[in-house]
Amino acid sequence: MAVRSMKGPAEPGYRGPTVCKLIGISYRQLDYWARTGLVTPSVRAADGSGSQRLYGFTDLVELRIIKRLLDAGVSLQRIREAIRYLRREAAGKPLTDITLMSDGERIYACHSGEEVIDVLSHGQAVFGIAVGRVWADTAGDVATMPADNAIEEQPEAEHRIAR
Repeated sequence: MAVRSMKGPAEPGYRGPTVCKLIGISYRQLDYWARTGLVTPSVRAADGSGSQRLYGFTDLVELRIIKRLLDAGVSLQRIREAIRYLRREAAGKPLTDITLMSDGERIYACHSGEEVIDVLSHGQAVFGIAVGRVWADTAGDVATMPADNAIEEQPEAEHRIAR
């Protein structure tokens, strides 16, 4: 969960069908989340008919977190709040040390074991999503994907020439 507007060296991008397979969501869900701004593709947005969105690694991590929260019964509205919080907290770096916890209604971000214990002491049954673990799992899955599933983004000038 890095600052999404920063552009460094060309980041590989993943097309929608590849993302859907990796995350375990439908293309319709992915499209809806992109159109409503929940997770927008950071490598390349769709720009007209026939163009494809390209999602970056951080997008994949966010999508996995969203999927896990949905599977736990958290509402999409609450998930949007949690993703906004995580992006603010990122301050340009990955949030691999945060564990997200939820009782299905509320979402908690825990930065230490003491916070987790404090949350659990209220008697609510909760589950946790260790963002670092999601990050590592996503990195492992991406590393084992066939090379043709990752697309290197062309600089804008080359992109126009290629059309």
